[in-house]
Amino acid sequence: MLENLTIINARVPGYTQLQRILTDDRGSIARIKPMEISELSATETLDVGGDWMSLGGVDLQINGALGLAFTDVERADLPKLGEICRFLGERGVDGFLPTLVTTSVEKIGRSLSVFAELMAGQSPEEGAQILGVHLEGPFLNPQKRGAHPAEYLLPLTVENVKRVLGDYAEVVKVMTLAPELEAGGEAIAYLRSLGITVSLGHSLATAADAHLAFDRGATMVTHAFNAMPGLHHREPGLLGAAIARSGVRCGFIADGEHVCPTMLQILLAAGQGDRGLFLVSDALAPLGLPDGVYPWDSRQIEVKNGTARLPDGTLSGTTLPLLAGVENLVNWGICEVDTAIALATISPRRAIGIEPWIGQRISQLLRWKQGSGWSWKRVFK
Repeated sequence: MLENLTIINARVPGYTQLQRILTDDRGSIARIKPMEISELSATETLDVGGDWMSLGGVDLQINGALGLAFTDVERADLPKLGEICRFLGERGVDGFLPTLVTTSVEKIGRSLSVFAELMAGQSPEEGAQILGVHLEGPFLNPQKRGAHPAEYLLPLTVENVKRVLGDYAEVVKVMTLAPELEAGGEAIAYLRSLGITVSLGHSLATAADAHLAFDRGATMVTHAFNAMPGLHHREPGLLGAAIARSGVRCGFIADGEHVCPTMLQILLAAGQGDRGLFLVSDALAPLGLPDGVYPWDSRQIEVKNGTARLPDGTLSGTTLPLLAGVENLVNWGICEVDTAIALATISPRRAIGIEPWIGQRISQLLRWKQGSGWSWKRVFK
């Protein structure tokens, strides 16, 4: 029984002492208290002996899994999407934003309609929850499009934003765009009026461009360092502006390929750790499948050791799950365990307006242990 349970002697990211985690009569987290403050209301106690406890991860940028690219979904894929939700839940993910890369307006609309239907009927007991959709494009700078097909990129205007959103604006949680494509900032203001989080990426924005976009309501940066100019001592660019800006959070990938671990160490030091950063997987459709060659829109990608590239060598993504990034950060000595866990669990929640811990289901909890490296398991199954 998970109701009225107290977990004791827990180390919790964001807290400095051993804590007790108390649940209510619905099995939700009610309070987190230091161990020296006694609580006698629990009917059952679980002693975790100083292990780290956390909520499951939230992945704000994931492009597919088990062979299905989220950009390509149709209504017939609803059972497969349910399988993906269970698959991600088994890998420690509580919630995610299916990410649609640049494609035709018609395909975006079709995918959004499928996710709207799935979200309306999803159950917390059926694996990771879809928290909304992340549209990565089609309003990207052609010179920083990376693996996004050039033929589907669109000028950034309010009219084009309305076309892309169609009847499904309420499904979209995050949109990645290049702010320098529109001088007036009307599109960013419009997206914010709809409650959509604006993330800057695939961009050649200067620091001045970025600060204007942040002034207009943008609050995120998509995969820091990738598809944007590097940091420069005379022109800090989009990333430099974001690091220096309070209230802006940068997503980043910790697979060892997208960004050198040394640069991640610099990023975490400059970006105030989990207060200004969050982990994403940026995983592609072959997540959960072995290395090999797989279709990717009208092209192919080759996956080797978890890294996916186009035939010309362009980096297109990874097939490592979100929590592998947590283990990498710790094993590379980049940050402490509590910071690494928070980067995948607390910070992404806050980036999209979800407060962690209180009210969350205790069945979501992960228990982290140190053996040959740091690993996790679900506390309750």
